[in-house]
Amino acid sequence: MSGSSERTEGPGRLKVVVADDQAAVREPLAAVLGLAEDIEVVAAAADGGEVLAAVAAGPVDVVLMDLRMPVMDGIETTRRLTEEHPEVAVVVLTTFADDESILSALGAGARGYLTKNAGRQDITRAIRAAGAGQSVLDREVQDRLLATARAKAAAPAPSDTAGQPLPDDLTPREREVLALIGQGLSNRGIAEKLFISEATVKTHINNLFAKTHIRDRADAVRRAIAAELA
Repeated sequence: MSGSSERTEGPGRLKVVVADDQAAVREPLAAVLGLAEDIEVVAAAADGGEVLAAVAAGPVDVVLMDLRMPVMDGIETTRRLTEEHPEVAVVVLTTFADDESILSALGAGARGYLTKNAGRQDITRAIRAAGAGQSVLDREVQDRLLATARAKAAAPAPSDTAGQPLPDDLTPREREVLALIGQGLSNRGIAEKLFISEATVKTHINNLFAKTHIRDRADAVRRAIAAELA
């Protein structure tokens, strides 16, 4: 594995993997994050395969993920982590802020999305939020999602539900869950926020998706923004 750091004892510290295919970005970023008292960079990875290996070696709490990497890109790696290691949070850090990249990353399960214009404090805050089951989106990313949702709401495609009003039979709890999805919270984060179990959250989400014909989590984010819930 490229540029792995020593694993030292650090109870209560967030164990972080930094993933970027450029050593000139990866290594200084790992060094800077390692200065935070509550963050321990346990590995630096040059591609998705190295990320999965680092997580398998564990423990890892958060992966700071670049999107464009060889062998396995950030989207596929995020998808694999969400399926195989749902306890590991992913925060995307990339130069790309286009709709496809943002929605693909969030749809794959990323809890945060930052551009490389983000400062050290923004990045550490996003890592801490992700480790706590919450989400942080770069202001540029939030604005982009909002603009996209508004455009779709103004002129929805025949198969698009983003501009349609929410059905009247949604319960207050289902609306609340949709709002929290729109804010980027994971199922665990929603459960902690509402003081209910993850199983109950999943039931609400299943009912919500069925009533609104929402296809996936990325679609739910768009719908929540269009309904001004997020």
